[in-house]
Amino acid sequence: MCRQDRAKQFMPFAALKGYTEALRRKEKILVPRKELAPDYQEELDREFKKIRKNDMISVIYFCHGEYRKITGLVSKIDKSKRKLTIVHTEIPLDDLYAVRRETADSNGEILI
Repeated sequence: MCRQDRAKQFMPFAALKGYTEALRRKEKILVPRKELAPDYQEELDREFKKIRKNDMISVIYFCHGEYRKITGLVSKIDKSKRKLTIVHTEIPLDDLYAVRRETADSNGEILI
């Protein structure tokens, strides 16, 4: 048996394709959605009403058992469907946890 063929027999073998990716997805720790206090909900609504299309914002929202943060330009606000779209990410307004408009100072740096 040549050296190359002999080396092949010791190569790792993946009998189940995608098994390691499935295990990684299972390792994620899911958290329950937090109930917002009425005062905080009102403050969140006030902050949301200030947002306009093409504003740069940071949002924390609940999605599939975890809280995610996204920063980007608002591309669409659909009040009838109660959805906010940041770039290509569509976020239901009921899933919002925090909204922050970002402004540029005189140097062009983003302030949070």
